[in-house]
Amino acid sequence: MSDWDNKNDQTTSNEVVDSFATGDLAAAVPDLNGDGETKPKPKPAKKVYSEAGSQWTQQVPYNYNEFGDEGHHDWEHNAAVYEFDGEIGDVGPEHPALEIQLFGEPETRKKQGVDFSNIAELEVYQEGPARVDPIASFETAGLHPAMLNNVKLAGYETPTPIQRYCLPAIKMGYDVVAVAQTGSGKTAAYLIPILNQLMGKAKKLAATRPNPAAFREGVDQAVRAEPLVVIVCPSRELAVQVFTEARKFCYRTMLRPCVIYGGGPSSEQRAQLQKGCDVLIASPGRLIDFMDDTRLLTLRRVRYMVLDEADEMLHDDWKGDFDTIMSGGEIEEGNVRYMLFSATFPKQFRDLAKNHLAETHVRLRVGRAGSTHRNIKQVVYETAPFNKKSALIDLLESLPPTRTIIFVNSKRTADELDDFLYNLKFPCTSMHADRTQKEREAALRGFRSGLAPILITTGVTARGIDVRNVMHVINYDLPSMDYGGIEEYTHRIGRTGRIGHRGMASSFFTERDEPIASVLTRTLLETGQEIPDFLAGYIPEDVAHLRFEADSDFDETENAADNFGGDANDGDDGGDDPWGAGDAAPVAQPAAEKESGW
Repeated sequence: MSDWDNKNDQTTSNEVVDSFATGDLAAAVPDLNGDGETKPKPKPAKKVYSEAGSQWTQQVPYNYNEFGDEGHHDWEHNAAVYEFDGEIGDVGPEHPALEIQLFGEPETRKKQGVDFSNIAELEVYQEGPARVDPIASFETAGLHPAMLNNVKLAGYETPTPIQRYCLPAIKMGYDVVAVAQTGSGKTAAYLIPILNQLMGKAKKLAATRPNPAAFREGVDQAVRAEPLVVIVCPSRELAVQVFTEARKFCYRTMLRPCVIYGGGPSSEQRAQLQKGCDVLIASPGRLIDFMDDTRLLTLRRVRYMVLDEADEMLHDDWKGDFDTIMSGGEIEEGNVRYMLFSATFPKQFRDLAKNHLAETHVRLRVGRAGSTHRNIKQVVYETAPFNKKSALIDLLESLPPTRTIIFVNSKRTADELDDFLYNLKFPCTSMHADRTQKEREAALRGFRSGLAPILITTGVTARGIDVRNVMHVINYDLPSMDYGGIEEYTHRIGRTGRIGHRGMASSFFTERDEPIASVLTRTLLETGQEIPDFLAGYIPEDVAHLRFEADSDFDETENAADNFGGDANDGDDGGDDPWGAGDAAPVAQPAAEKESGW
């Protein structure tokens, strides 16, 4: 852990987080106008900056050239996993050093936030043909003692709403489609029950493979990877993030996780697979490449297929790859449980679910599909395009230093803003799709460690980044309605305020952002945010029944009851309303029993 982690995380916790805890929201929102008010107004650009970032941690030079040299980069796919001796039983012994590496020092391990209640109170709708009774706690979920210990080591104390229903659904053998807000614990919602179901069965179900702890590459016989679980992620960063979580929950279970993704050296990833693989996390392109080599990988033993952030993989250019993955070559139909997880639920996602899920399956929706939650304080500042840099400096200087992600809409802007802030002594780094995978991993590593607590990035990291103590997300550019729109906004701000923690999202609004103004205003209203004067004209007349275009994303030939959202005759969930909005769901109640079809 860096010095920045030890010093500045404490400052952040005391000065920013506590202002949320006490309800003094204004204390956490900078006054960019100098008039004691939080309502933003344009400011004249500053002409001179004098080491504006001096209050932040010491800058660390960022040598991009070094990343091209062999031996200067530790690839994420080579991260340490629990290596076991296959003769010692179904649960391995504790490994104290690896335990610290996976979960962190006991005093710094991630815990659920103080405002977990804002997530716990979200209502869950069961809308599929099957019903499950939710668990009340991890202790009563029927988890193996080793898995329960992993859950505690990972800092989970109380199951989130999506976890309360997914754990019993997967334990009972159902296919699951789950739509839940970003930061609501979806990854653990499927990893914990799936891995728990396989504990004690690995020897029976898994393929014969060498002892990875004693395996000598180039000397011992390599094997073909025959995973029991395949988790497909739309981006490299999300694949690595899921792998990081899988390493924790596989600890002592005898299940070996591997990750494969584009941009990394294929030879090293092949070598990892050839030691044996029970849980395979993959980006689509690299997975298909490896599936073509049946001597390297087969899916014939797969028992669980998970599509994480599935809605991101449903664009037209993904369709061929998607069909290839779902058919799976040697996958044994009928023996595979399919799990689809996302924060939004467009029509293509519904079609995918209809085509691949078993007729009897569990469908879950936590809150409104595509919504965010109240733990994130959202503030929108009006400014002119030429004044954004000045406004950004004012914003960064007005709050205590804290881990901050700055989102932009183009690679060029990311590079320019990185240079601009770095020259002002801000400890920053940046990443986008044109960076090599080495550079992308190095940037995230610097951000996670606190050496570069400011990350400038495009939407490539809007999904999958789960870094401890990200307290501030800044939309330097609001998402374009043609490229992600409000769904992209939701995923971006979801990098903070995760699992009950509080966070802050600031956005710069210019005249170019008028297309997103209406739905942005409704999103702010939905979560009880203050509406600035310049957005007041977009407040709908019926604030009690907010409507969102994404809820109506369906084919006109579809029957209204075919929408994920309610029975066509049930007015309180918007089933026959093409907007699919319905009344606001009450909190802290059991899952609504909606007898809806597709």
